[in-house]
Amino acid sequence: MRTIVPDMRGRGRSSKPPAVSDYRLSTIVRDVTGILDALGIARAHIVGHDWGAGVAWLTAALAPQKVDRLVAISVGAPGTGARPTLEELQKGWYRLLFLFEGVAEELLQRDDWFLFRQFAPGAKDTEAYIKTLSEPGALTPALNWYRANLPVQALLGRAGGPQLPMIQANTLGIWSSGDLYLTEEAMMRSEQRVQGGWRYERFEGSHWVPLDQPERLNRLLLDFLQ
Repeated sequence: MRTIVPDMRGRGRSSKPPAVSDYRLSTIVRDVTGILDALGIARAHIVGHDWGAGVAWLTAALAPQKVDRLVAISVGAPGTGARPTLEELQKGWYRLLFLFEGVAEELLQRDDWFLFRQFAPGAKDTEAYIKTLSEPGALTPALNWYRANLPVQALLGRAGGPQLPMIQANTLGIWSSGDLYLTEEAMMRSEQRVQGGWRYERFEGSHWVPLDQPERLNRLLLDFLQ
């Protein structure tokens, strides 16, 4: 059994400016399943953090025959139908800002990236991120993830909207107590969308679980995916 870890960092870094629609999760899911087919992999363990978790959830929902086990870190399952809590709205303020093309880019870079530095206080290697995002054509593709998918997420969260298939794979959800952007409640609601086995693990620390606690995370993955 192979384990696939979606890595979202390199998408959109070609000479041709990508369209916002290129970042739709449904498009990325086709990328993931296409890679599996090209490698001759019938089923895989899928592990994702943040937007990678969004891709992992949707892959497990739309291509259940491809996913043996699913691990979602920080981001809960889409399509639970619950209205956001006040905590979720407060933590998610930046998602609305990112929808304003040009405005968001200018504000994030203003005064030596002041807003970005305030926005990611727990992130390691902040200067390296800033250096990468300062390269021509790098920042807008990063924000396009939000511009392509927030309307879809809002629709899925609305009562009476289209419903994603239930998750058939055994699933591990991981959330960290110091997450400034996502809530534990959203992750806990994910159990409603899982028909396979559900397991939840709570970490202490920031949103950046794979960077902050790689040893504990790897032990947990090895235990769950074996």
